[in-house]
Amino acid sequence: MPHPTNTTAAHTGAPLWLIALCVSRFGASLAFMVHAGALPATLRAWGMSGGEAGAIQTAFNFGYALSLVVSSWCADSLGAKRVFLWSSWASAAAGLAFALFARSPDSALWLFGLLGLTQGGTYAPSIMLVAQGVAANRRGAAVGWLLAAGSLGYFASIALAAALSDAIGYEAAFVACGLGPLLAALVVGPGLRHRPNRVIGARGLRLRDAFAFLADRRSILLTAGYTAHAWELLGMWAWLPAFLTATLATAVTNTSGTGSGGAVASGLWIAGAIHLSGALSSLTMGRASDRLGRRAVLVAMGAMGTVCSVTIGWMGALPVWLILPVAALYGFAALGDSPVLSTAMTEATPPDRLGAALAVRSILGFGAGGVAPLAVGLVLDHVPPGSGGAGWGWGFALLGVGGGMATLCAALLSSDRPASSSVSRPHHRS
Repeated sequence: MPHPTNTTAAHTGAPLWLIALCVSRFGASLAFMVHAGALPATLRAWGMSGGEAGAIQTAFNFGYALSLVVSSWCADSLGAKRVFLWSSWASAAAGLAFALFARSPDSALWLFGLLGLTQGGTYAPSIMLVAQGVAANRRGAAVGWLLAAGSLGYFASIALAAALSDAIGYEAAFVACGLGPLLAALVVGPGLRHRPNRVIGARGLRLRDAFAFLADRRSILLTAGYTAHAWELLGMWAWLPAFLTATLATAVTNTSGTGSGGAVASGLWIAGAIHLSGALSSLTMGRASDRLGRRAVLVAMGAMGTVCSVTIGWMGALPVWLILPVAALYGFAALGDSPVLSTAMTEATPPDRLGAALAVRSILGFGAGGVAPLAVGLVLDHVPPGSGGAGWGWGFALLGVGGGMATLCAALLSSDRPASSSVSRPHHRS
């Protein structure tokens, strides 16, 4: 049976609470990239091996993935607002703990893992809050603003951590970025004060019922498309800065005959620029999907990302000024479908199953995304040295398989017109 729509919520006080939600997303994201941004300094200060440094980031990723699943699931039965606020304050406490007490590889591993364990609850419930309060014809833009705020936070996190750790010390970087989640919690509490905590799903949702959304063809395609998108996106985030850093170092060596210690710092700023490009993509593509339809934007972004994946790794011998624009386009395209996929999922899934749908999506997406960097690394290890950059070429091409699958899933979606003014489309199942 159709579920009721709620047009009043879409127009009453939406700008203020939505702005608070976006500011909160920015603040929470300030802590995401602090380890990567401060890594050159912590490697020196702690004498870490590459494995120890990688384990710290892995602990965060596993904690984040777990919290995405649990928070999404709980949001159906406890309410998205309640789970979001609890997670915001837990993240604030974890951020402060990391800032003040992470002073060795072991302490950083446990505390950064704890931060990841609290951060996921600030993501999926925030999308659910947007779905509950923004009309469908403006929802793509609203989700785009939310994700763009997160990408800006990633950029600021890398920039702050890299600059402060180099000028003052990694401790200052940890404190500056660790205060971000506290800022998020302080802003979003008053901002959401007048928003209802809507409990739509039944308490004690059975596992079989949680997967009921997969009976719908559109939901299956969107879930599969998100999984393939995550493979390409997370693999790109992990390896594109390294590829560009290596390319810059080679260019400097060929020009001056000496290596460049600045290549590592340049790689960090390039990673920040990728997230800045992603912020622009989220802002524009979410709105574009409101005007042109979700399917058209998903196909365009998927195809563009695939082309970038299968070409950029083979460009290592070309001038840097040719490679960097392609890298910026890659960052734009790989993230451009994120707000559209999330928005389309809120429209394809009954409200009382949305949390479960996002939980399943998180398991599949982060599972694929977690494996992608390893897969590229294995390709790089097994391509013989002196192969003219074939390792990078085939490694990124492997990520392009995900982009191609995401494009195919989008193309198989039924044609959709720009959404009407209602908050969500009626479902044929409840």
